[in-house]
Amino acid sequence: MFDAAREAINVSAGKSKDDIESERLLNLSLVRLLEIIGEAASKVSANFRSQYTAIPWAQITGMRNRLIHGYVDIDFDILYQTITEDLPPLINELERILESIKISSR
Repeated sequence: MFDAAREAINVSAGKSKDDIESERLLNLSLVRLLEIIGEAASKVSANFRSQYTAIPWAQITGMRNRLIHGYVDIDFDILYQTITEDLPPLINELERILESIKISSR
């Protein structure tokens, strides 16, 4: 999740919503990265999810399902919002989780 989220931020850096909508390779890349984030989230155990409730697990997997099954109806406003508004806090939270796991395993 962490790697794909960071990659989505990097790929979209300096891009507008119009760029994301009009540049086919860019929007395909971003959609795929969001699918990967959602797929990874769906593999996280219920126990782990319950420990880290700041992550919107259901929304992340729900978006993955929507992207996978509704690929012809991508809402680029939502895609852009997800990348610009939702991924940065997700990355921050995942960094905190990864750091706490690293510290506890020492």
